[in-house]
Amino acid sequence: MSRPLPPDRGHISTEQRRSEAAEAIDLLSSSDLVRLIAADQHAAICAVEAVAVDIADLADEVAKRIQRGGRLFYLGAGTSGRLGVLDASECPPTFGAHANQVIGIIAGGDAALRRSSEAREDETTGAIEDLDAANVGPDDTVVGIAAGGTTPWVLGGIETASERGAATAMISCTRREKPNGCGRMIILDTGAELLAGSTRLKAGTATKAALNALSTSVFVRLGAVHGDLMVDLRATNAKLLDRAIRILLVYAPHMDREEAAGWIEVCDGHVKTAIVAVARGLTPDAASRHLDSCGGLLRAALA
Repeated sequence: MSRPLPPDRGHISTEQRRSEAAEAIDLLSSSDLVRLIAADQHAAICAVEAVAVDIADLADEVAKRIQRGGRLFYLGAGTSGRLGVLDASECPPTFGAHANQVIGIIAGGDAALRRSSEAREDETTGAIEDLDAANVGPDDTVVGIAAGGTTPWVLGGIETASERGAATAMISCTRREKPNGCGRMIILDTGAELLAGSTRLKAGTATKAALNALSTSVFVRLGAVHGDLMVDLRATNAKLLDRAIRILLVYAPHMDREEAAGWIEVCDGHVKTAIVAVARGLTPDAASRHLDSCGGLLRAALA
């Protein structure tokens, strides 16, 4: 070969073969194949449930840091990177988060969201430029995502973030020791894939579920959720305006939809402010100030 051999990763659980499927998966009917793939996903959720306490502890730390003005960063390559960017991009419409509170960084940049750039994941120092541009520091949390636990781009990014004083964590789907600079290690032990090494399958499902649990828990702690309602969403399109109207009507059932829409409009599309204004008989500005005095917690504002 013209270049050195890569490290042998055959010992990693996500790279290994499944004995019961190795010889027969391509012989299955399409319906049996779909059933097998669907059934295999159950192990992904079990893997997340097994580390619920670890994810919860990380969520509590992230929430405290965001309250101090910090941010949550996801670092990943390939599928892991795309899942991190996806979770980050969903936080503003779901929780009313500022665009820079949860940030997904993927090896190869935004172009890698559509076109694979696997070669970039071998660059140990590849994430440094993005971390420098974001001025990552002591109030921030950087979570590396690597299904196989060996991605140099992610490992280098975690170490760099730690050197800058950020809290660090790593989410992996195979067991390994904490890498240099990693403060918390979360292992989603999903085992071997139906397609050996294809971590877009069960490992991808587990990673998505873990990120859902992490970011949702963070914003519940920050007051973006009241009961089961996303009270911090902003009505920026027709679907979200409809949802905002229905949320406000939970707290003001005497209103009709048109009146509820009017309150949301004068509250700049912010559902939580409209709820407080209506429930407490306040102007939108006074409701906003009252919410601020209660730390943004609707339960406290309504008490």
